[in-house]
Amino acid sequence: MLSADDTTAFFDARFAGAPLMAILRGMGRERSLAVAATAWDLGIDAVEVPLQTPADEEALRAVCAAAAERGLRVCAGTIVDPAQVPVARAAGAAYLVSPGLDPAVVAAARAHGIPILPGVATPSEVQLAVSLGLRWLKAFPASWLGPAWFRVIRGPFPDVRFVATGGLDAGNAAEFLDAGVRVAAVGSALEDPAQLPRLATLLTRPS
Repeated sequence: MLSADDTTAFFDARFAGAPLMAILRGMGRERSLAVAATAWDLGIDAVEVPLQTPADEEALRAVCAAAAERGLRVCAGTIVDPAQVPVARAAGAAYLVSPGLDPAVVAAARAHGIPILPGVATPSEVQLAVSLGLRWLKAFPASWLGPAWFRVIRGPFPDVRFVATGGLDAGNAAEFLDAGVRVAAVGSALEDPAQLPRLATLLTRPS
């Protein structure tokens, strides 16, 4: 059983190195491996492979194996059912991300000893997450919430750390980081050569 404090410590360490995360949604095995390599070479250690189809599971296994060769660990995303937790762990995932906040999924992750980053979009969801002992949360969809949401939500919840996900790229990620987001998640931006230098600049931001 993984404790709430252990989960917080895990994410504190996991996201200490860089303010960006890569999401490889529905890319298939080979494309996922290529984009993951781009992210890692750029300096983005945190890579998520959403787990929604058998092809995603194959991609997750392949990316986890490639990450292990670099001494890195990979996340399984879109965990919406407790039954996905052991599947993700068996594929090699070291932590999980969910688009929403389901206490049953959180409990399943803890029972399997794997950290989870659930998604929130309202103060009520943040408050529920805090009551469950969670201090790292995914805010989704971030582009819909907007940077101002993060500035406001920090008032009642100053100890919560947010990973902003959904609609972010090199053009707007800095706005969210300036608003207090700890990590900005990007996806297709990693396949756009024009955005890579700008993403690299974001990686040099002081923490």
